[in-house]
Amino acid sequence: MNKGRLTLNILTTITFIFALAAMTHAQATRTWVSGVGDDVNPCSRTAPCKTYAGAISKTAKDGEISTLDPGGFGTLTITKSITVNGGGAGQGYGSVLSALAPQGFLINITDAADVRKTVRLNWLDINGASTGTDGIRMIAGSALHIENTNIDGVTGDGIDINMNTATVAEVYIKNVSIRNAATNGIIMQTVAGGLVLATIDDFQVNNSTGDGVEAGARAHITMRNGVISTHNGASSAGVRVAGDSTAEANIDGCIMNYNVDTVRVDLGTARVANSIISGGGTAFRNVGGTLKTFGTNRIDGMANVGVITPVSQS
Repeated sequence: MNKGRLTLNILTTITFIFALAAMTHAQATRTWVSGVGDDVNPCSRTAPCKTYAGAISKTAKDGEISTLDPGGFGTLTITKSITVNGGGAGQGYGSVLSALAPQGFLINITDAADVRKTVRLNWLDINGASTGTDGIRMIAGSALHIENTNIDGVTGDGIDINMNTATVAEVYIKNVSIRNAATNGIIMQTVAGGLVLATIDDFQVNNSTGDGVEAGARAHITMRNGVISTHNGASSAGVRVAGDSTAEANIDGCIMNYNVDTVRVDLGTARVANSIISGGGTAFRNVGGTLKTFGTNRIDGMANVGVITPVSQS
């Protein structure tokens, strides 16, 4: 009797192991979504899923969700390293309607076994429809790449990097347009002991009610080749440095117009070079930090230039 029970237990264990292996094997390195797909499908190219949320459980860590054709693919919470590719290259953008949702994409990777903790979002169009909160929000992970993406009509921030772990997070933003954010276009910050290192290139932030780009506590942001035209409210800024004395914003080759304060430093350091500043209130407002200009900026049509610390190019 005992021998029979032992044999049954062994068989049960073996069956479980094979089932687990089959489940792991079922996750593909590349999965597919389509506007005419179905989430009951295996997310293969010939039998694609309908939503990004339906595809991610069938996609292996470090894999990619690819988009076959235009469609609405739903919001997504990401808890593992992955690429979400919205198509581009003639297929249009992978559309995400985040109406009434906390965010279009939430990145929250805490698994110690996930070595890279890296997410890449490419060729996406995120529409908050004036009721969705944030476009993209990251609270845990090591690296986030956002490329060729539009974010529009959110009631919160276009991109919100608000890390809750004392780690170094890298953020890379390229060819991204953010419009009509009711709070900030881009804001980055982290907890004590952490650090956010960000590069923003070829970008636009238009019509945000709050700040265009804010470097918050322990955030170091370098931006170039951008247009920041927020038409924002009182006490808001095109670029703000705040949060603590370690915050930094390095601004090179940007066009910043129609901002109440173009560059404002509450705490921390801002450096501005090779930029055009026009059509607003105060070009440079230093409240309690360090604001440096390298003498290569062009300022016109401003009510005030403000107080700055000139720095030679040598």
